[in-house]
Amino acid sequence: MDEEIVWMENARPSTVGTPELWEDGDRIVLRGQLRLDEGGGAVLDVAGSVILFDHADRPLPDGVDGSWVEVRVAPDNVTAWPYEI
Repeated sequence: MDEEIVWMENARPSTVGTPELWEDGDRIVLRGQLRLDEGGGAVLDVAGSVILFDHADRPLPDGVDGSWVEVRVAPDNVTAWPYEI
């Protein structure tokens, strides 16, 4: 993912605890469980698919590690790998 997680701008807590991926207007929405790593990154687990994010200079709130979140990103910032036909 070529976009940072910015809490309450493009990332919010989710009241739904199931993974999902959908398009909403000009954004791609990913719902999954957020895991934070020690290096300042974040991993969003969407049904077993791991999506890597950086988070902005502002820290994510306490207690967000392991929670269900929705992240809205621009389609141009989404890259799928590996890709097979």
